[in-house]
Amino acid sequence: MVFRADLDAIDMKILRELQREGRITNVELSERVGISAPPCLRRVRKLEEAGIIRGYRALINAQALGYDLVAFTMVGLIHQSDGNLKEFAAMTTTWPIVRAAWMVSGESDFLLHCVAKDLSSFQDFVVDTLTAAPNVDTVRTMLTIRQIKDEGEVAI
Repeated sequence: MVFRADLDAIDMKILRELQREGRITNVELSERVGISAPPCLRRVRKLEEAGIIRGYRALINAQALGYDLVAFTMVGLIHQSDGNLKEFAAMTTTWPIVRAAWMVSGESDFLLHCVAKDLSSFQDFVVDTLTAAPNVDTVRTMLTIRQIKDEGEVAI
């Protein structure tokens, strides 16, 4: 079950500001949201402890590091028992090329967001790893042409 947070306007301002600038100092954050620094820090820690703030990270330009291929892969399993779904989900966490994965409804069981250095390394992953995985029935890939939007923020 997903926990739904009961947040006030200050909490929402804190979340908006941290999404925009995760490296902001607590003093600057408190000024932007209109409270003093100590209660601001307490609120941030409470949001972290509640799992609302999951962490902080740098946004890396993958292409600048030579990761030029982005693809989405739809995977259908032969059998969709709870154990098979969990087993495949666990496997996705071990594949560095898979940057995000979702269990989905519809024609496929999983949607994988993959980032690779080039087409050859992506093809190797699909042929040697993904299609060879136990219980995999179908694999359909979609290579991206150009990213149009990249909003990693939640619209608060």
